Amino acid sequence: MDPSKQETNQKKASKPMAKKETQEFQFVVYNTMTQQKEVFNPKTPGKVRMYVCGVTAYDFSHLGHARAAVSFDVLYRYLKHLGYEVTYVRNFTDVDDKIIRRANETGEDPISLSDRYCKEYNIDMSDLQCLSPTHEPRVSDHMEQIKDMITQIINKDFGYVVEGDVFFAADKFSNYGKLSGQKLENNRAGERVAVDSRKRNPSDFALWKAAKPGEPSWDSPWGPGRPGWHIECSAMSAHYLSFKFDIHGGGLDLIFPHHENEIAQSCAACEESDVSYWMHNGHVTNNNEKMSKSLGNFFTIRQITERYHPLALRYFLINAHYRSPLNYSVVQLEGASDAVFYIYQTLKDCQDALLQLQEEMPNDGKPARITPDAKECISKLRNEFQVKMSDDLSTSLILTGAFLEALKLVNNLLTMLKKKQQKQQRLLVIQSLKEIQNEVTKVLDVLGLQPPCSYNEVLLQLKEKALTRAGLVEDDVIRLIKERAEVRRNKDFLKSDQMRAHLQAKGIALMDVGTETIWRPCVPVQQDSEIVPSEGQKVPPKPESA
Repeated sequence: MDPSKQETNQKKASKPMAKKETQEFQFVVYNTMTQQKEVFNPKTPGKVRMYVCGVTAYDFSHLGHARAAVSFDVLYRYLKHLGYEVTYVRNFTDVDDKIIRRANETGEDPISLSDRYCKEYNIDMSDLQCLSPTHEPRVSDHMEQIKDMITQIINKDFGYVVEGDVFFAADKFSNYGKLSGQKLENNRAGERVAVDSRKRNPSDFALWKAAKPGEPSWDSPWGPGRPGWHIECSAMSAHYLSFKFDIHGGGLDLIFPHHENEIAQSCAACEESDVSYWMHNGHVTNNNEKMSKSLGNFFTIRQITERYHPLALRYFLINAHYRSPLNYSVVQLEGASDAVFYIYQTLKDCQDALLQLQEEMPNDGKPARITPDAKECISKLRNEFQVKMSDDLSTSLILTGAFLEALKLVNNLLTMLKKKQQKQQRLLVIQSLKEIQNEVTKVLDVLGLQPPCSYNEVLLQLKEKALTRAGLVEDDVIRLIKERAEVRRNKDFLKSDQMRAHLQAKGIALMDVGTETIWRPCVPVQQDSEIVPSEGQKVPPKPESA
C-alpha cells in the first residue's frame, strides 16, 4: 500500500459507527507507528479487528502480563461500549526455546507443559475479569498457516534456506525499522536470537528452525523443525483477521524486534499488508527496573492475588495510563484495595436502601424525576467518562473527579433518607439514588470493575484478604473488639486507642457506631520496606506489626 495513502486513511476523522452515531466526541488512540494520537477509524465501518500478542506459556504469568491483558481488555470493553463488533485475537506461544528448556528440566512433554500454563493463565485472566478474546490461537495448532506464509516469503525472495533452517533476508525489506526507528544492525543476537554464522546478514532472523534431538518438530518442505518466534504472530493474525486489520497491540518491549519483524514478514508475504494502529502498554517496574522473568524481579499474578483481591489488582493496574510506566508498590496496592472497598460498600449501602424502598418507587413507566444535584452529578460523570476514555483510554483520570463525587453524593443521599422528609422530596431522593447507581455501574462495567458476585460477597472477600495480610483470622479481631469494649467500659481510653492503633497498623480499622464496634480493611499505617521471600520468589511484604 502507498504509505502516503495509508497515512491519509489513518488520520481521516470519523465518528464511531453503529450504535453510538449520535455521540459528539471522537475516540483518539496513540499510534506507535506515527508517534502521535489519531482519531480511531476502523477499516470496516462498525467493525474492529484487533490482535494482541499473548504470553509464552511456560510458567505462571507475572504482573507485567497482567498489565498487558488488563490494558487491552479495557480497550476491548470500550470498543464494545461504543457499539463496535470486535474480533479480538490474543495468541499463546506454546512452541519456544524457553518452553523446551523448562520441559527438559521437569521431564514433561513441552506441549503438555505449555498447555497446563495456558490454562493457569486463563484462570488468572478470569480472576482479573478480563473478557475472553474471540480467538485464542496456539502456535502448535497453526503449523500449516505458518509454513504457508514462510513459503510465500521464500517465493518472493525474502527468505532463504540453509541446512533445514529458513531465514528472513532483512536487508531486502527497505522499510525495516519504520515502527521502532531501529536500524538493521541492531537486530543482532540476543535473548531469543541465536548467533549463527550461516546467516547472509547478522540482522537476518529465523522463520523456521531445523529439528534438534529431543525437541518437538513438524514436517515441512525444508525438513522437520519448528517455527521461529516472530512468524507465528504474522501467520495467525493473517489467518484470523486477514493481512489488513485495525489494531495490533502488545507490551512496549515487543516493538523491537518482534513487531518490527512481524511487519517485515507480513509485508514480504503480502505487499498489501497493513495494520492501522500499533498500540503498546508500558512496563511494570520494580524499583524503577522493568519487571520480567529474565531479571528475576517479578511477582506472579497468583502471588499478588493470594494477598490482594483481583479487583484491587485490576484497579491498581488501570489507575495509571496504560502507556505510562507503572512502578510496583505495596502502598499503591493497599490504596487500591481501600478504594475498591469504599466503592463496593457505597454501592451495597445504596442497593440495600433501594431494596427496602421498592414499594415507594413509582412503576408508571415515566422518566424518573431526580434532584438538581443528582442531575448535575450524572451529567458530569457521563461527560467526564466519555471525554477521558475517548482520549486514548485515560482510565486513571476517570477513577477520580466526577466518579468520586458521585459516590459521595450517594452517601449524602443515604443520610438524607434517614431524616424526615415530605413524600415528594423523599421520592426524588430515592429515584436519584437509583439513577446515580446505574451510571456508576456503567462506568465500572466498562472498566471491568463491576464484581461478578454480590457487593456483600466481594466485601467479605476483601475483608478476608485484609485478614490474610494482617496475619489474623476474624475471630482474632472479634476477640480484640470485645477486649477493647471492656477497656472502654473501664474508661481506660488511652489503652483503647492503643488497641485501635495496633490493629490499624495491620490494616484493620475499628469504627464505633453507636454502642457497636465494627471493622473494615484500611491502609496500614506502617509497612515493611523489605519483600519476604517465599518458595524462591519474592512476594509483597506484610504490614509491620505494631
